[in-house]
Amino acid sequence: MAVPAWTCGASRPGPAPTALPWPGRGPRPGPGARRPPSGPPRPLSLLLPPLLLLPLLAAPGASAYSFPQQHTMQHWARRLEQEIDGVMRIFGGVQQLREIYKDNRNLFEVQENEPQKLVEKVAGDIESLLDRKVRALKRLADAAENFQKAHRWQDNIKEEDILYYDAKADAELDDPESEDVERGSKVSTLRLDFVEDSNFKNKVNYSYTAVQIPTDIYKGSTVILNELNWTEALENVFIENRRQDPTLLWQVFGSATGVTRYYPATPWRAPKKIDLYDVRRRPWYIQGASSPKDMVIIVDVSGSVSGLTLKLMKTSVCEMLDTLSDDDYVNVASFNEKAQPVSCFTHLVQANVRNKKVFKEAVQGMVAKGTTGYKAGFEYAFDQLQNSNITRANCNKMIMMFTDGGEDRVQDVFEKYNWPNRTVRVFTFSVGQHNYDVTPLQWMACANKGYYFEIPSIGAIRINTQEYLDVLGRPMVLAGKEAKQVQWTNVYEDALGLGLVVTGTLPVFNLTQDGPGEKKNQLILGVMGIDVALNDIKRLTPNYTLGANGYVFAIDLNGYVLLHPNLKPQTTNFREPVTLDFLDAELEDENKEEIRRSMIDGNKGHKQIRTLVKSLDERYVDEVVRNYTWVPIRSTNYSLGLVLPPYSTFYLQANLSDQILQVKLPISKLKDFEFLLPSSFESEGHVFIAPREYCKDLNASDNNTEFLKNFIELMEKVTPDSKQCNNFLLHNLILDTGITQQLVERVWRDQDLNTYSLLAVFAATDGGITRVFPNKAAEDWTENPEPFNASFYRRSLDNYGYIFKPPHQDALLRPLELENDTVGILVSTAVELSLGGRTLRPAVVGVKLDLEAWAEKFKVLASNRTHQDQPQKQCGPSSHCEMDCEVNNEDLLCVLIDDGGFLVLSNQNHQWDQVGRFFSEVDANLMLALYNNSFYTRKESYDYQAACAPQPPGNLGAAPRGVFVPTIADFLNLAWWTSAAAWSLFQQLLYGLIYHSWFQADSAEAEGSPEARESSCVMKQTQYYFGSVNASYNAIIDCGNCSRLFHAQRLTNTNLLFVVAEKPLCSQCEAGRLLQKETHCPADGPEQCELVQRPRYRRGPHICFDYNATEDTSDCGRGASFPPSLGVLVSLQLLLLLGLPPRPQPQVHASRRL
Repeated sequence: MAVPAWTCGASRPGPAPTALPWPGRGPRPGPGARRPPSGPPRPLSLLLPPLLLLPLLAAPGASAYSFPQQHTMQHWARRLEQEIDGVMRIFGGVQQLREIYKDNRNLFEVQENEPQKLVEKVAGDIESLLDRKVRALKRLADAAENFQKAHRWQDNIKEEDILYYDAKADAELDDPESEDVERGSKVSTLRLDFVEDSNFKNKVNYSYTAVQIPTDIYKGSTVILNELNWTEALENVFIENRRQDPTLLWQVFGSATGVTRYYPATPWRAPKKIDLYDVRRRPWYIQGASSPKDMVIIVDVSGSVSGLTLKLMKTSVCEMLDTLSDDDYVNVASFNEKAQPVSCFTHLVQANVRNKKVFKEAVQGMVAKGTTGYKAGFEYAFDQLQNSNITRANCNKMIMMFTDGGEDRVQDVFEKYNWPNRTVRVFTFSVGQHNYDVTPLQWMACANKGYYFEIPSIGAIRINTQEYLDVLGRPMVLAGKEAKQVQWTNVYEDALGLGLVVTGTLPVFNLTQDGPGEKKNQLILGVMGIDVALNDIKRLTPNYTLGANGYVFAIDLNGYVLLHPNLKPQTTNFREPVTLDFLDAELEDENKEEIRRSMIDGNKGHKQIRTLVKSLDERYVDEVVRNYTWVPIRSTNYSLGLVLPPYSTFYLQANLSDQILQVKLPISKLKDFEFLLPSSFESEGHVFIAPREYCKDLNASDNNTEFLKNFIELMEKVTPDSKQCNNFLLHNLILDTGITQQLVERVWRDQDLNTYSLLAVFAATDGGITRVFPNKAAEDWTENPEPFNASFYRRSLDNYGYIFKPPHQDALLRPLELENDTVGILVSTAVELSLGGRTLRPAVVGVKLDLEAWAEKFKVLASNRTHQDQPQKQCGPSSHCEMDCEVNNEDLLCVLIDDGGFLVLSNQNHQWDQVGRFFSEVDANLMLALYNNSFYTRKESYDYQAACAPQPPGNLGAAPRGVFVPTIADFLNLAWWTSAAAWSLFQQLLYGLIYHSWFQADSAEAEGSPEARESSCVMKQTQYYFGSVNASYNAIIDCGNCSRLFHAQRLTNTNLLFVVAEKPLCSQCEAGRLLQKETHCPADGPEQCELVQRPRYRRGPHICFDYNATEDTSDCGRGASFPPSLGVLVSLQLLLLLGLPPRPQPQVHASRRL
């Protein structure tokens, strides 16, 4: 066959193999000889087939060893195959285990997984679960509207008139610098007792609700006190809901004023740093408070915008982006005389976490220069919103303009693009302290159904970048019952420690009227929410009948997974939803894209596909067959899928009824139970049992010995027909205990493992048993006791033949310790049963090879000796001999590499401690040649759920960013003192000092907080797997004087590649090293600018409320409304003028006045 003559510098990196012999040479030099310089290839050699070239390399009469002939190496490969197969036949016990299953046929039944029925049943169960929450949600929303309608506003209400449980009270009392301690709060706070509740993973009180009020809101204001007054009546509704449905978790009312009232009461989980929680910025509140949005943010960067004002704008834009969810679309542009996007995004893009991060980073690079040109900014924004050739929300359209002020009203632009229909709302934000006339900004907002806001200081940012939601909620309120539709959110992290949840949301409307005959109120009161833990949904799915590689998953309209075995975020940010696309949870291909689209469209379907899957340890990729079946979950935006390998169509169900009827005593008296007792381990081998929930009262433990002890103690009390136990799991465990014990009795006990250099033999089963023989081998057993979570088990089921698994080694860790400890290589294979025409794989068996002993055996098998005791063949001075892997190990490299490219065995003693490493770390030159010759194929993917250590903080300044530091010249300037005093009268410096870190994304975290240790990041993963080449193959790695001849051949019925190669004489070409190790992606994965050009298919919510003819738009603007107390203002004024921060801060860059 023709072989491509890759060379250094060709399109594929690194050294390139070619089938050509060394040009211009006769016999190969002997061992240790230096090779002559490479010359141009002879034309004749280009025409010779590769297999005919090899004899030319060793001319008759040369007194030297020659590279082995192809047939010799094929002979060695056959010997290796036979040795492996022989050992596995004798000790693996595959055939014997089949016979044991057949002999015990009366103890189990073969059940069938019917995908369509299964997935429809699970979808129905999930629908019923969510429907119960919906009924409770509607009761709460109706009650809230009625309570508020009946409530009489009190202008003179006082703090001491309100009695409630303040969830943050305990934390604030412990903090002498807290706001309420400083103010001497008069609020009457209840003191409650709490009890631990495992369902909430928290201490709770079922008799009361708790109230959380954001740090930047004054609890004693009239608005807040009235809100607390009328929402108190919700307490009884919460309690009644729980009485009707005891499975309810958090019931929450998030008010548009910022007050959160939730049930049951529990203390607030105060972070170690400043508590920034505001319910109005939570993903579930944002989704429930308005319809999807198409938003264009334009930022004035003219020369007048500089210093602190520009910083305020940057922070405001970032806070505005945080009010958007995955159902929204956004773009951000800056303008002066011209407008241009701040990032690489040239059109509206989905407001997902990664896109928002791109915007936030880009905004920090904005620079003020030029003159203000409102026309350029608005024309750009309208053009963006009119672009119909892109995916977008097609609902609320709006422009958010941040500026320091100006005189132009750009009426002509509005007449051209937006009038008379006014389909685009305009929101204007006057930022910073200035003397410009704000009337034009107010007019723009009022003339375009928007709102005018002022952001004079840091403290006004959060409140004024989220209140636009009240305006967007108007059409929803006016739509009445039509808009009262429950929405289910993306997955996100519960702020109270429940873990991953989804929330059902329902908007709560203000039904009051200002007076008789007046228009009804059009304000949204807030959003009602009820949480559902993902674990509660998972409990409705089949656990162990689907086998180790079968699973259930669910996705939403964005294609994000609600359920999936690969949904495992390493770190979560409670401010952002957990968004993992189905195509990122699995290895993407065209078939999965079609399945995803069909599920999003709400269709049913079934499809068998051939696809790639990652191993559990993410080191390997297997090509497998999977059956996908999917149906929509009615009354929700979710769709449910079931994935089954063909061999999981059937499963075993133990039928121990005869034994159970005979034993009225505890389960421990059953026949096979005795083989679970540690007293039997010495003779029957050590038993690990999968840590499953066999019974409700079974205490879990990460230590399997302790878990087994707990299990045995419980079984001494539990009768076989106990209702507290899962009979399927329990009976299958006992069945497999007996079956694996018979394997010991029939096969393992009478064999001498040392004769074949085996450290252990083992069997693992679907029933949850892993039996390791002999007992002492369990001391070094490191595999997961849950077979379904063991990589060797799942890979053995997916692959035919013998699967080798070397010990895992990281390139950064020290090599294996071989002197004082034995290192084992796992070899496993699935046991396939055929019972009445039904095929299934209920178990995996295998052996553990002694690395050193098998490395020696490997040398003999790949040599000219027939057995280990035969003397080595000597090559005389006048004779010609072929090199082999034993005699010539100084010149010949012989290795076994597995299908992931990891070293399994080598004839080089110094490489034994590198077994388990990616082969490129051992011999980069040779591994690249194997890849270039298609022995291996590479699969690259991204892990969007990884956690990374933070970058070390800078140490370039002593003052906190965001706090203005006056210079000496400023102090000597009378004008500065005047302007500084005036400036402070408008600023909420309390917020500025607390939230100084808002000015930048990389703010310093509180010492010891989890955020300071690690954060979410994207990791690039690369796996290698066998390519298309199956035949024996010879080639030369041609790279100058480093030419190397090599031979590679797959070993039949294994996942091994046998490679024989000349040892390298230099490292000239090792620059092209292949990487397998997971690497951090600084740009957060694949280039976002490219990805948005080919967005994945999605669908937004089915309804949109962005227009109502009766909407009153007369309320369209106001200034800041945070009147500080005189004492606080004076104190903070002094702090500002003296440049003294109120508490020590981390050393970061100082912010100077420009």
